[in-house]
Amino acid sequence: MNPTLKGVLYVSVWVLLWGTAASLADTVLLTRGAYDAGTAGQAVTFTTYSLAAVVLAVRLAGRFLKAEP
Repeated sequence: MNPTLKGVLYVSVWVLLWGTAASLADTVLLTRGAYDAGTAGQAVTFTTYSLAAVVLAVRLAGRFLKAEP
């Protein structure tokens, strides 16, 4: 597989994972009344999940983006 395409797919999958996980957490927090839509709490939720996704993506990149022999 083309290394550039592999990198684009890798980042795309992480964006989807981040968005899905953050949205699920946000839905739970909104439903439970932890904060209202459009407030700082919502921004903190998405920012925290994005930072976690970046850390995990960087740590796991070596496993998935190895050069093929």
